[in-house]
Amino acid sequence: MNYETTVQPEGGQTYTVETGSGGGDPGEGGTAARRRRIAIIAVLAAIALAIAFFLMQGSGDAGGAADEAAQVPVVSVVSPGRATVQGSVSTTGTLAARREMPVGIAGEGGRVVSVTVDAGDWVRQGQVLAVIDRAVQVQQAAAAAAQVEVARADARLAQSNLDRALQLVERGFISKADVDRLTATRDAAVARVRVSEAQLGELRARNSRLSVFAPAAGLVLERNVEPGAVVGAGSGALFRIARGGEMELLADLGEVDLARISVGARAEVTPVGTGKVFTGQVWQLAPVIDRQDRQGTARIALAYAPELRPGGFASAEIGSGAVAAPALPESAIMSDDQGSFVYIVGRDNKVARRAVKTGEVAERGILITEGLSGSERVVLRAGGFLNPGDTVKPVKAAD
Repeated sequence: MNYETTVQPEGGQTYTVETGSGGGDPGEGGTAARRRRIAIIAVLAAIALAIAFFLMQGSGDAGGAADEAAQVPVVSVVSPGRATVQGSVSTTGTLAARREMPVGIAGEGGRVVSVTVDAGDWVRQGQVLAVIDRAVQVQQAAAAAAQVEVARADARLAQSNLDRALQLVERGFISKADVDRLTATRDAAVARVRVSEAQLGELRARNSRLSVFAPAAGLVLERNVEPGAVVGAGSGALFRIARGGEMELLADLGEVDLARISVGARAEVTPVGTGKVFTGQVWQLAPVIDRQDRQGTARIALAYAPELRPGGFASAEIGSGAVAAPALPESAIMSDDQGSFVYIVGRDNKVARRAVKTGEVAERGILITEGLSGSERVVLRAGGFLNPGDTVKPVKAAD
């Protein structure tokens, strides 16, 4: 007996296979066996093709993901943290004497006989700087001294006349009115003595002012008189002296920088033409701001040194106190028409723009005064090739 068996593999086509049993025709049984083998082979081939298709599809997806991962840029990032940095203000200014004393003629003046000092000399308080001819004044003082002696002699005579009158008034030889007159004469003579002595003292004081003296110890900065010159009260300053030799730097600062420093701040001053650095201290800040250039003056006191020449130019670094802020290398900070900014890498590894405000330059980098807390991941370099929203692979930069 023959049977028909229908086989439908997953590939889709249907196969019919005849099978026999019992005493059927042997030729027909061989044909049926061959058909069955062909059907099984076809089913297996269809299954193999399906498996190969799915494997190839999965391999394509994995390759695309690998290509996409290979295209994500690798960027170096840094977390700046916060550091305490000693702030400073850079400025320039002009050197000058801290207390400059102009010295001129205090009296009526005259012809200069001699000058005893020169610019650059150190002088002590009361030292004679220049001598004025006083020949006429000496004679006037001598005449006044003689007038004092005359007045004293008149006063002694008046006193003697009064004493004799007082002895005679008791005997009745002189009236009371005569005694009063002699007393008045004596008092007038004594007063004339005082007037003469005052006139002599005045002349001597004037004569003493003919010589030019140093009002305080210090360094002679200028000498503006020579022997033979005729000087007087209108001649101006004959000498200029830096009291104690103390110098200062008159540093010009803008309103913002002036507000950042305080009296007592330490400063390092470097004069032009020398590599030496001198340490000073801010001792005065300008109480007003110039309306034209919006600047004020900080006065930095300096001890005397030959390199500190009044009128010279110098630069200064003034301490402005400690500042706690993140610091970034210059390569991490970019700018455009909207201002300074950095790129931040978020938790999803996407780039975001962050506006920042920069401060002064410190040893660790540029201080960021606004915009960062210090815990962010900041793109260290190559920020110019990124755009907000880009996906990156962040790698922490080596310290």
